[in-house]
Order: sequence, then structure tokens, then C-alpha cells
Amino acid sequence: MSFPWAREYQPSNGFTRFLDEKLPLPRLVYNAVGAGYPVPRNLSYFWNFGVLAGFFLVLQIVTGVVLAMHYAANAQVAFATTEHIMRNVNWGWMMRYAHANGASFFFIVVYMHIFRGLFYSSYKAPREMIWLLGVVIFLLMMATAFMGYVLPWGQMSFWGAKVITGLFGAIPLIGEPIQIWLLGGFAPDNAALNRFFSLHFLLPFVIAGVVILHIWALHIPGSSNPTGVEVKSESDTVPFHPYYTAKDGFGLGVILLAYFAMVFFLPNALGHPDNYIEANPLSTPAHIVPEWYFWPFYAILRAFTVDFILPAKLWGVIAMFASILLWFFLPWLDKSPVRSGHYRPLFRKFFWFGLIPTMIVLFICGGAPAEEPYVMLSQIATAYYFLHFLVILPIISSVEKPEPLPYSITEAVLGSDKKAVLGENTTPAV
Repeated sequence: MSFPWAREYQPSNGFTRFLDEKLPLPRLVYNAVGAGYPVPRNLSYFWNFGVLAGFFLVLQIVTGVVLAMHYAANAQVAFATTEHIMRNVNWGWMMRYAHANGASFFFIVVYMHIFRGLFYSSYKAPREMIWLLGVVIFLLMMATAFMGYVLPWGQMSFWGAKVITGLFGAIPLIGEPIQIWLLGGFAPDNAALNRFFSLHFLLPFVIAGVVILHIWALHIPGSSNPTGVEVKSESDTVPFHPYYTAKDGFGLGVILLAYFAMVFFLPNALGHPDNYIEANPLSTPAHIVPEWYFWPFYAILRAFTVDFILPAKLWGVIAMFASILLWFFLPWLDKSPVRSGHYRPLFRKFFWFGLIPTMIVLFICGGAPAEEPYVMLSQIATAYYFLHFLVILPIISSVEKPEPLPYSITEAVLGSDKKAVLGENTTPAV
């Protein structure tokens, strides 16, 4: 983002001048997250979640590298090496709990980041590329998390791998070859474990690369804001540092309190007890479920129970992938000229009383047994989910009458007083 009032980086001594000339990393940081990056002055705590997601990505990479030093991707010893990390490696238990719960918190903040983007229509022009790269990041996260869930080689790891890779077998003609290629055989074993470990180690660095592109794309149009009104003058912005570094720091402190409470006091609350039983291909668990952050998409997968033209399993696979892929088309499905949900009364009602309850139902049904009433509830929620994005949202954007928007960000913050909006001095002379 280029504003004429943005502060220019000025090296403070000979060393920083030399570094700025030869390798301008300080200038890059200054312009990316420092005082040289002006941002809207009205950002709420909902804008903290992007920074929090970046923090948890770094945490996952660091803890993952440490764990990889002690893990063996071999079906004969994978479970034993996991227990070795927990029992014998210095601070290994903390590294593993930090990594496992870090994945959950990574998804928590990313889900909050996504829902903020949906409510404030952060996918609208000129920020379409930011949104599209964000969806790519989410897909990479899901692939990485699934492969990581397999590595402990417990009961749920093994059977989760078998069920999820088995979904590809539902694809006509090419499904079975793809499934065999993914597993390196006909069932999860050494080949699958080696492949998943390699990809699980590699993909976080791919995610980091796409995150850099995501941030780069963000800096071209600049951050969105709760009003959806674009920046018009210098009074609409403040430097990212120190205003939002302090705000993000406070948000990070709050989330870390919850995170460390989970790591030290409830480390297995978000996991499954069956994963502390070594994988046994001859003993199928009574209730196979993925990790909690996959539950809404797992509910969509299981919502299809009747063969209609195509097998029900194939319909479920198509719907599961389509439920995420349709996010790529949101910039063109929602044609409203107004971004913020605060000024879209009809959109706001369908969002809070339609989409949010639907997602809650899908989360619950995805973790519940495949029996009534959960199957019926997941079918209703799945139908509404696609209806909301493909039918309701385009209709709302065409017929809705938005509420009046503020003239500027400053007006939204300070009120409609002309002098305040223009940034003029309102203090009476003494």
C-alpha cells in the first residue's frame, strides 16, 4: 500500500545505513509491520487473528522440527517413538503437547479469521487475491493436519488414514489408482507413513511461502476495516507500530493464556483416547472420527446416504470438497457494493441466524456417531450451507437496501463533526 503520508525509513546509524544499502531487511520490516505501514484507525480485535495465525504457524514449525529429530516414520516403531518422545526425551512431552494443541489453536484463530472475512466481505475487490490465497492456505493446512494426525500411529491415526484415503476410491475409473498412489500400497503401512511424514514436514514451509504472498497481496490495497470504507486521507490511518503491535501483543497474551492452560492442564482434551492405543488393522474402533477441526466437512461427507445417479459416497466426497472450493467464488457471488455486514441488515440476519448456527450444527454432527438424529441434522445443515452461499447470498446482494455508510473512517470513529472529520484543530484558543 502506498500513501503519500507514509513514513519513510531513515537509518539511524552507520551500520543500519550499510545494511539498508546492501540488504534492506530493516526497511522491509519497517514498511511491512512498522511505522511505515499506515493502517485504518478503526480496526477491532477481529483483525488480530491474522497475526495470531502467523504466530501459531511459526510455533508449529519450530515444535515440529524438534519432534522430527526423535520420530521414526516406520509402522513397526512409530507408536513406540511417539511414546519415547513423551517419556524419555527432555521436555518431549511439552513439545508434543505444544505441537498437538498448537494445531488446534492454529485452526481456531484461522476459523475466526475466516468468519471475520465473511462478515466484513474481505473477499470483495480490490482484495480478491488476498482471499483466494487465504483459501489456498486453509486447504494446505487441512492436508498438513491430516497427515500429522496419522503420524502417532494410534488406532484413530491408522483408521482415519484408511477412511480418508478411501474416499478417493469413490471416484470412478481413477479413484482406486489414486488411493494406491497415496498410500503406496493397498492399506496404510510403511510407505504411507513415510509419505505422510515427508509431506507433513514439507507443507508447513509451503504454507509459510503462501503466507508471505498473502501478506504481500494485503499490502497492495491495504487492510480492510469494520466500515468497509476505503482510506481517504491521512486522518483515516495510524502507523501499524506502535498502535497495532501493542493491540496484537495484547491479543497474543490472551490467546497464550488459553493455549498454555490447554498444554499444561488439559493436553488431551481435544484429542481422542483411542489414539493412545497402538494401531491394529484387525480391530476397527467403534466410532472413527477425525480431529475436531475437520468435523463440519466430515458431517457434510456423511450427509449423503442415498444413491442418486451417482453413489452416495461419491456425492459426499464431491460435496465435502465443494464446500471449501466454493469459497474461491465468493468475490463474484456476492455483488453488493457494500462490504461491512454492519451496514447490510438482511445479510446480517442470514449470517448470524443462518450461517453461524449451521456451522455449529455441522461441528456437532461431525463429531457425533453416524446415527439419528445427527444424520438428519447434518443433511439439513449441509443443504442450508450450500443454499446460503450459492442462492441466498447472491439474491441478498441484489435486493438488499444497505444502511447509509459513513463518509470516511475518521467520521465513523469521531462522529460527523466536520472539523473532526477533516482533522482540524478543535481546541479553542486560550
